[in-house]
Amino acid sequence: MKPLDNIRVLDITYYLPGPFAAMRLADFGADVVKIEPLEGDPAFSMSGGAVHRANNRGKKIINIDLKSASGKALLEEHIQHADVLLESFRTGVMDRLGFSYERVKELNPLIVYCSMTGYGVDSPLSSFGSHDLNYLALSGVLSQLTDSKGKPIVPKNTLADYVGGFAVSEAILAALVQRFRTGEGSRLQVSITDAMATFQGTNLEYLASGLSEHGIPEIDGSYVAYNIYETKDARFVALGALEKKFWKNLCLFAEHPEWESLQFERIESTMHKQISEFFMSRTWEKWLLISLETDFCVTPIMYPAELNQHPHWLNRENLVIMKR
Repeated sequence: MKPLDNIRVLDITYYLPGPFAAMRLADFGADVVKIEPLEGDPAFSMSGGAVHRANNRGKKIINIDLKSASGKALLEEHIQHADVLLESFRTGVMDRLGFSYERVKELNPLIVYCSMTGYGVDSPLSSFGSHDLNYLALSGVLSQLTDSKGKPIVPKNTLADYVGGFAVSEAILAALVQRFRTGEGSRLQVSITDAMATFQGTNLEYLASGLSEHGIPEIDGSYVAYNIYETKDARFVALGALEKKFWKNLCLFAEHPEWESLQFERIESTMHKQISEFFMSRTWEKWLLISLETDFCVTPIMYPAELNQHPHWLNRENLVIMKR
């Protein structure tokens, strides 16, 4: 038995964030019915449908024309038997289709109705189009993801979309708990940008305290103990030896006890050059093996296609193994 067995979810979302959120509920046992237009989710047009396949596992997909009388009647029937309705249209679209929260509540007073938006229904940007890069930029997070020259980079993973998906599934679960306690349904409004901005909490506290404009200084890439290093074969490893014990272990392994007092030397220092040469002395594969035998917080930076070769993933039941 799974936690959400017998919970019925209507997923009226497209592309990535909403489908990912609903898929998480399906993974917990929910019976998820995804409502798509007659031509299918627009995500089918992206890379041969890869985005759609990745985010709709465990769902039943029904194609409905929500602008037709018959389509509206069919959706109304599904609503009457649902516990959750999740939608991600621009603000006002569900109202125009005849499925505002007030109308849906008339059909099913106990329903948890969740609107997932980019900026929030009350934002001056609520009617504008948006994507992951926009949420990262507006939340302030993108300014913290930079290259060595301080220029913001374009992440190769849709961080905000996934964060928004987690925030939506979390909000829905909380609303279901509330319904079980009070016997009442609820209306949820979750902004992806707002969810992404919560990741700035520590950075904002450092800013307010006058300590740093970029969050925790020890992990901003300025120090030798917490950084990325190139290997002999032009690959990379991550070093996170923040605690003194881990840095000491590294110094002992490197046979350089004189490094022990230099843990927080800056990257423009002589120490940075020395430790860079130390990591450059071995191949990426050798560092992978070392990371399994030592304890100084070093890990190989892996490509997605390599994950199933690492003992960590081979020892866990998860998507990395399932998809190979």
